[in-house]
Amino acid sequence: MRGKYSVVWTKMCYTTQKGVEDKNMNQKEQMRKYLEYCEFRKELDKNTLKAYRIDLRQFLVFQAEDGIRDKNKVEEYITELHKKYKPKTIRRKIASMKAYFNYLEEFEFIHDNPFRKIKVKFKESGILPRIIPREEIEQLLNFIYAQEDKRSYKTYRYWLRDVAVIETFFATGARVYEISNIKADCVNLNTGLIKIMGKGKKERYIQIASADILDILKKYYSENLEAIKQCGYFFVNSRGSRYTEQSIRLMIKKYARLAGIERNITPHMFRHSFATYLIEEGVDVSCVQQILGHSSIKTTQIYIHIAARKQAEILRKLHPRNQMNIKRAA
Repeated sequence: MRGKYSVVWTKMCYTTQKGVEDKNMNQKEQMRKYLEYCEFRKELDKNTLKAYRIDLRQFLVFQAEDGIRDKNKVEEYITELHKKYKPKTIRRKIASMKAYFNYLEEFEFIHDNPFRKIKVKFKESGILPRIIPREEIEQLLNFIYAQEDKRSYKTYRYWLRDVAVIETFFATGARVYEISNIKADCVNLNTGLIKIMGKGKKERYIQIASADILDILKKYYSENLEAIKQCGYFFVNSRGSRYTEQSIRLMIKKYARLAGIERNITPHMFRHSFATYLIEEGVDVSCVQQILGHSSIKTTQIYIHIAARKQAEILRKLHPRNQMNIKRAA
C-alpha cells in the first residue's frame, strides 16, 4: 500500500510541477507578445523597451516558483522592491508592471487585474535635480576650446566632435540618448533647426540660436562628412559608428577632470542646468516644457523650485535693504 501511495504522491507532485512550468511558459509567451506590442504598436523607443524587459523578467523570476500572479503575489513583490530600491526605481518598475497587467486585461489573457485592487503611494523625495554652476560650465567650455589643435587632422576631428556635443547639450537641454541618436538628416545647418526623437518616439524641434555653436556644428560636419554619410548618425565615433551614450558620458567626465572640476558632471546635469537657467531668466515654464519634451508640466515645474531657491539666495545677499541703516524700536 505504501508503494501505491508513493506512486500517486509522485504523480501528483509531477503534475503540479508541470502545471507551474506550463503556466510560466505561457507567461513568458505573453510577455514576449506584450513587448512586441510595445515596439510595433505603441512604437516605444529602445531604452523604454529595455527597461520594460528588465522589469518584467524580474517579476517573472520572482513568481516563477508557483506561477501565481494574483493581488497577494503582486503586493508581496512590491514590498520586496521597497526593500531593495530607491523610490524612483520602484516607481518605474511598478509602472512597467501596471502597464503590462493592463495589457493582459485588455486582450483577455487575464480576467482579474490585481492592480485594480492595489493602491501605491510614494513620498516625494524632495531631492532637487543637480545642476552645474554657471561658472563651472564656463570653465569647462573655456578649457575645451583651449585644447584646439589643428596640427593633427585626426585629433582635430575628434576635438570638433566633442566640443560640438557638449555645446549641443547646453544649447538644447536634450537627453543623452537623444543627442546620441540624432540622425544626420535631422540637422539643418542652414537654419540651425534640429529634430529630436524623444521618449515614445515623440518628435520635437529645437532651434540652435547661437551663431558660435552653429559654426562649430558646421565645422564638425565638414570635417566628418564622409563618416556621417556612411553611418547615418550626426555624431560619430572614431570607428565611423554612432557616438554612444556611454562614450559621451566618459568624454564629459574626462574633460571635466582635466579642466580641474571636482564635481561629477553627467550629461543629464546639462539638461537640468539648461531648464533651471532659462526659468531664472524669466522664460515661461510651458515653453521650457515644450523644449524639454516633457509630457506633463508637473515634471518641468520642479525647475521652478530650483530657480526660486536661487532667487531667495540672491535676495538674502543683494537686496538693497541690507545696505540700509534701519533703526527698529526696542
